[in-house]
Order: sequence, then C-alpha cells, then structure tokens
Amino acid sequence: MQLPPIGLGTMGIEDAETIATALECGYRHLDTAQVYGNEDVVGEGLARSTVPREDVVVATKVWADSLAPGSVRETTAESLERLGLDGIDLLYVHRPIEAYEPDRTLPAFDELCDEGTIGGVGLSNFSVAELETAADVLEAPIAAHQVEYHPLFQPVDVLEHARENEYPLVAYSPLANGRAGEIDAVVDIARRRETSPEAVCLVWLAAKDGVVTIPKASSREHLEANLEALELELDVDELERIDAVERTEELFPE
Repeated sequence: MQLPPIGLGTMGIEDAETIATALECGYRHLDTAQVYGNEDVVGEGLARSTVPREDVVVATKVWADSLAPGSVRETTAESLERLGLDGIDLLYVHRPIEAYEPDRTLPAFDELCDEGTIGGVGLSNFSVAELETAADVLEAPIAAHQVEYHPLFQPVDVLEHARENEYPLVAYSPLANGRAGEIDAVVDIARRRETSPEAVCLVWLAAKDGVVTIPKASSREHLEANLEALELELDVDELERIDAVERTEELFPE
C-alpha cells in the first residue's frame, strides 16, 4: 500500500475541525481505531473537508476483544457507520492478543478484503514470529504493519521484515509521547539545525527506507510544522547518532 511519508495519528483528537484542518493542510492519511472512541470525529472531519474521498487513506483498527470472526465483521460494520464511509482503505488487527487466533481471525479480514469492504489488511504491534504466522495464513498480502517507533524504542527487526516483504512500516508515537526534547542526541542536532526536536525525530524516521509515520497534532501550527519537517535533511552522521540512542523505552507495551 502506498502511504504518504507523514499521516495523522488521531488518538485523543475529539474535534472534527482538527481533522478537516489537517486535510486542508495536506494530510492524506488518517489513522484511527475502534478503541480510540473517535471514529465518528474522523468521519465528520472527512465529511466537512473538500478533499475528495478517494485522495485520502482512512485506516482503523479492530480491537483485541473483537477479533473472533463474527465480531470482526460486526465491529467493522459499526466502524463504517461511525466513519460514514462505504469502505475502509486499511483495516488493522490492533494487537494479536485476547480474541486473536490467526487461523480464525485473519480469514475474516480476507473475506472483507475480497468483498471490497476494506482495501487492505494491516497488522499492528506484531512480533516477527507473529508476522510470519500471519503471512502464512492470510491470502491478502500484508498491506502495512504499525508499531511504536521513535529514538527511544527502535524495533529494527520488524523494520527489516517490512523491507524484505515490501510493505510499509507505520511508525506511531514518533515523538516519543512528548519526550523528544529529553533525548540528548536529538536536542543537540535540533539546536545545530535551528529546528525542533520533534522535527528531527520525524526527519530521522522519514529517512528510513520503508517507514512512514503518523504523529498526532491538534493545532494548525503543529499540523503544519510536522509536514514542514520533511523539508529538513539530516546527514549520515546525524542519522547514525540517533540510531545509536539507547533503545529501552517502549511507551505502549502490551
């Protein structure tokens, strides 16, 4: 699946106007989830926008307690109603826990894909072993894999799997959940580049082949700043400095 280098993570966004503003600023990838409780907000923002529906990738996720086959179909229909859409471009298994059983869950996603209800099957928060199992079960190719990825948590193994299998890795919480300004290497590079630590994190991720990212932003200022960050280019030494940051802080474990 072709995804823009930066999309909008919507967890915690409760104002439809934020979604409409993001689309006006140039965002073309909106990421939500059933468990966020704001699919209706995303749908309303999309409806308010003049951006054609076909120009926007809308992604949502089926939560872990709804991954039995019947629940997948039922809750996807509910997501469509809340979003006000006829189809979802990218539907994720949110986490491979609770009701998730590969041999039962994933065929339900395949059926939705075959019917045209969804455009692609995504996985989220999977290990490499879980990705391999899913790939063996799915008829559809893995359309994307979404994981936490920022300087304090760098799951390089799943990135390599994405590259080897030619699907995008979608990095959530790219700004380390507000901690970008606490990472010494990032702060030092930002000072020398006369930019923000947040911009440095986004550029560092964007420089990685096969990675796209979905930072959350609510104000027009921050929405625009995240897009403008792509105008910055870090040199190899700077990228390697961030790669070398100690990777111990998974902020959203299972």
